[in-house]
Formats: sequence, structure tokens, C-alpha cells
Amino acid sequence: MKILGIETTCDETAAAVVTLGEGERGQILANEVLSQIAEHAAYGGVVPEIAARAHVEVLDRLIARALQRAGTTLKEIDGIAVAAGPGLIGGVLIGLVTAKTLSLVARKPLLAVNHLEAHALTPRLTDGLAFPYLLLLASGGHTQLVAVKGVGDYVRLGTTIDDAIGEAFDKVAKLLGLGYPGGPEVERQAQGGNPERFALPRPMLGRRQADFSLSGLKTALRIEAERLEPLASQDVADLCASFQAAVVDVVVDRVRVALRAFAGVAGHPTALVAAGGVAANGAIRRALAAQAGEVGLSFVAPPLPLCGDNGAMIAWAGLERLRLGFVDDLTVPARARWPFAEAAPAA
Repeated sequence: MKILGIETTCDETAAAVVTLGEGERGQILANEVLSQIAEHAAYGGVVPEIAARAHVEVLDRLIARALQRAGTTLKEIDGIAVAAGPGLIGGVLIGLVTAKTLSLVARKPLLAVNHLEAHALTPRLTDGLAFPYLLLLASGGHTQLVAVKGVGDYVRLGTTIDDAIGEAFDKVAKLLGLGYPGGPEVERQAQGGNPERFALPRPMLGRRQADFSLSGLKTALRIEAERLEPLASQDVADLCASFQAAVVDVVVDRVRVALRAFAGVAGHPTALVAAGGVAANGAIRRALAAQAGEVGLSFVAPPLPLCGDNGAMIAWAGLERLRLGFVDDLTVPARARWPFAEAAPAA
């Protein structure tokens, strides 16, 4: 079984081919990703119209290159998976219309994938992970703690009530005059900073529900930065280190709460998983690995190239869905918003 995956939800245009290898393990035959960082850098964030135009310009060539590098043809593909949301609606439409066209012309099953579900299932592609597991899904637009019970079976244990973690990193970077994308820049600066210089708050620490709040932390950092203006390079490094340390403390505490709630909805987890762009942050990965070890769980995070948006995760999610007979027709809509997990029942 070979699946073509197409991803155009934000500022990466991606196409990939994934198959089942030995022992029913996923195997990536090709994974082509074209980033738009250069196009958006001058604006300090993603401009939806620019992103959509960039997808139009390169998607067909990227699909052709993925098929060529996978050593296969559209005729030999068993299904076409596409991220149908959530995301910037212009980009989502471009990927979905392209996938529908290929599905119609080649007479292949269409698999409309929730972009967040694709992140959630990536550890099954990379590590063959068994259900159920606890997922921290953290990116520029989403922060959720989810019990992943099976394909299409997800229970949300916690979410953010304001900023996503990645969004907070990006806003802090912009506040401090750092480059785009902001998350990696904050992490790089933090490596040379003192994380104890600024006593920043740890919002939601100790709360019974596994929710996040980052806006107050971001505001506290802004107040410290304004107090010190003009900022020296060491000030910036120390602010980044203090901010990152606060985020790490919050993540560890929120995961601890989610682990306690997990048993009530899904039993014992097979692993603690981090996915999404923020899962590439080294400090967060190390803290979660240590936390998992303390409670006797393995820690799983995708390789860095698969933390961000990519076609391989879409193709794999499509493969998982096709094996269960979950196929879509040509009326499936593009969705700017598309929750993928049901909230856990109130305690």
C-alpha cells in the first residue's frame, strides 16, 4: 500500500509518499518540503495571501518530484491523502482541490486528513507506537494534551485558553527584535542566557485541569523588557532563557496533571509523546524525556524534520484511515477550523 500525501495548511508546501514496510511499519519513500520562510520573514509572520500563491506556484512540481523520488507513479498509488484543515483556508483549498483532481483523474481513493490528527499519528509512523498514548501537541496555532486511543478516537485532556506555546514564542521573539521564525531564535538566544535572572510567572501551575495559559507570561516578559530598555544582548539572552524555563515548568506541570487524568479515559499510556513544531525545542524535549522516565514511560518525539508540517505525516494518517475503510468523496469541504479531539468529561 502506497499513499501520496499533500500538505498546504500554512507556510510549508509538502508532498510525500509513504508505504508499509516490514512488520507493517511505516516507511517514507519520499518527503518533499518547501518552506516559505523567506517569503514571510519581512513581515514577521505568515501572510495568508502570499502563502496561498506560493502553494499554487510549486505544488504540482513538488508532487511530481515526490513520486519520482519514491520510484513510483500516480497509477501505482493506492490513495491520495490531503490536509483538509485546520489551517489558512486559501492554502487548504489549494491542496484539497489538487488532491480531488488527482483522485478523480487517477480513480484513487481520496483521504481528507485532519492536520492535527496527522501530527498525533506521526509516532506510529516513526516508532510503530501502540495505542493508547498521551500526546502533547504544541505548535504555533495549537496547544493540547490528548489521549490518543485509536485512529479517529481522541480525548482532549487540556488545551490553551489563550496563546498557543509556539505563538507565545513567536510573539516574544518579535517583542525582543529577533528574527523569524521566532521559536528557534528564542531557543538559540536562551542557550547563552541566565534562566534565573527574571522571576517570570508560571501560569496555571497546580491547577486540577490540564489547561494552559501563556498570555500572562508573555505580558510579564514585556514589562521586564520595557523596564530595561534599551536592551543589551545579554538582557535579550537572559529574557529568552527565563521565558523558556517558565514554559518548560508549565509544560511539565500540565503534563503531570494530564497523566493523572489519562487513566480515567484510556487506561495506562504506552508512552508520553510530543508532536508539532514546538516538539523540536530541545529544552522541552529534555524535560519531557526526564518526566517520562520518572513515571516509567518511554518518551517519543518525531525526528526534527517531521516535527513541523510535512507531507509524510499526512500520507501516514491517510494510510491508517484507508486501512480502516475511512474514505472521503469529492464533496468533502476545506476547513479553517476542525477540532479533532473531544473534550474529556468533567470530573
